[in-house]
Parts: sequence; structure tokens; C-alpha cells
Amino acid sequence: MLLAEVAQATQRLADAGVPSPRTDAEELAAFVHGVKRGELHSVKDSDFDARYWEVIARREAREPVQHITGRAYFRYLELQVGPGVFVPRPETESVVGWAIDAVRAMDVVEPCIVDLCTGSGAIALALAQEVPRSRVHAVELSEDALRWTRKNVEGSRVDLRQGNALTAFPDLDGQVDLVITNPPYIPLTEWEYVAPEARDYDPDMALFSGEDGLDLIRGLERTAHRLLRPGGVVVVEHADTQGGQVPWIFTEERGWADAADHPDLNNRPRFATARKALP
Repeated sequence: MLLAEVAQATQRLADAGVPSPRTDAEELAAFVHGVKRGELHSVKDSDFDARYWEVIARREAREPVQHITGRAYFRYLELQVGPGVFVPRPETESVVGWAIDAVRAMDVVEPCIVDLCTGSGAIALALAQEVPRSRVHAVELSEDALRWTRKNVEGSRVDLRQGNALTAFPDLDGQVDLVITNPPYIPLTEWEYVAPEARDYDPDMALFSGEDGLDLIRGLERTAHRLLRPGGVVVVEHADTQGGQVPWIFTEERGWADAADHPDLNNRPRFATARKALP
């Protein structure tokens, strides 16, 4: 019964243009029935919950799965998310993976890490969890987003502050080993092409940044240079269409070395890195 309903729901979501209809139909069935996705076959016909069709209708209208369930998965984390906070995306996981490897390669006993524009706290929490002796600091400007961030970082080692990423952490100037950020980077001119799940539900502040999408990244380049120790590393996520542009913001003239771009798991340019030049 339930698997037949899931198949029907999959078709409805596909017809609505949802990008991953089967996955979403199963995730929502598991959510409504209080089981894991791999346990759907164990739900008896008599236990089918008609609320399933209510949540499928919400997903048909392109409300994100994560807003319906109130949770998002990121690397080894389960995060609380909802209206007002950017929902973390799978492509950011490879950005964090690179950052973790970079910090481990530094051979610093207690590395100092800063996450700018932290949103849900996904990046900061993943780094705190996977680099056990790190000191992780995160900043977010939006009060709406911070309602969720505070829930997620509660009980963790992350030092969360409210403020502007451009002026954050003056107390850490010149002491940071790694600065990482997933900033807004969508050009305002591309508003109409953004998927409804992002455009209609993620906060605009987390999506758009000027005519070419790079306004905030240009500002964060200065922030990262201020915060990092010589030899420290910055990691910046960007759109796959910005691959050739972002490394050019981190020039030798501005005190950087080894600026480069890196692909995500789909082999699309996804994030840029640079090292603060030695004096």
C-alpha cells in the first residue's frame, strides 16, 4: 500500500517539475510515518497516514523538503532548518571536505577556523565535529537565520556571533588558520532562473550579491586577508558559472598566493582557495 502511494506521489512530483521526485516522495513518506527511508516497506497498509498527501501537495508547490520536515542533512550532521535560513546544499559538502583536509595538512595543534555567513551553522559544525581540536568561530547577520543557527550550535564548541561578516572578529586579526565561507553569489540579473525552492523560500540575503554576484566575495577577500595569519588559507564557494572569476579576486598584488579553483562532485567549478602570502 505505502510503496504504491510513494510511486503515485513520485509521479505527481515529477509532473510538477520537482528535480528529485522519487527521493523526495520517499523522504516525506518516512517523515510522516516516523521511520527511516529504508524501512518504508515495513509500514502496514492499515498504518498509512493520509497526511502524506498534504505534505506531497506542499512539495508539489515547490516548498523545500527540508522546510516540510524541519531538518536538513549535511555530512554527518542533522540540522534544524526552516523559513528564514538558507538550506545547506550537498555541493557544499565537498567544499568542507577540502577545507578539512587543508586544516589537517597544516599540522597545527588547535587550528583556528572562521566561518563567515554561517547561515544554519552547517559548515562551522561540520568542521568542529571533524577537526576535533579546532577552535571554530562563526558569524551571521540575519536575526531570522540566527533563530535556527542557535538551535543547531547549542551544546557544540562553535563560538557563534551576530554581526556583519565584513567587520567580524577584530579580536582574531592575524591569528586564523582557515577562513571559509558560502556567501550569497547569485547575480541579481539571474533572479528569474533560480529554482523556486531557493528563490521563493531561501532568504534573498543568502542568495543575491550585486549585478555579477561577486559583490560580497570582493569584500570578504579583505576580511579573510585581515583575519588570516601568513600562510593561512581561505575557501570560498561560488556558482559553477563563476569558476574563472573568483580566483582573480585573490591576486598577488592583494597579498595572496596559490589562488585556484576546484570542482565539485559533478566536476563543475564550485569553490576557490588562496593562501595568504608570507611577508
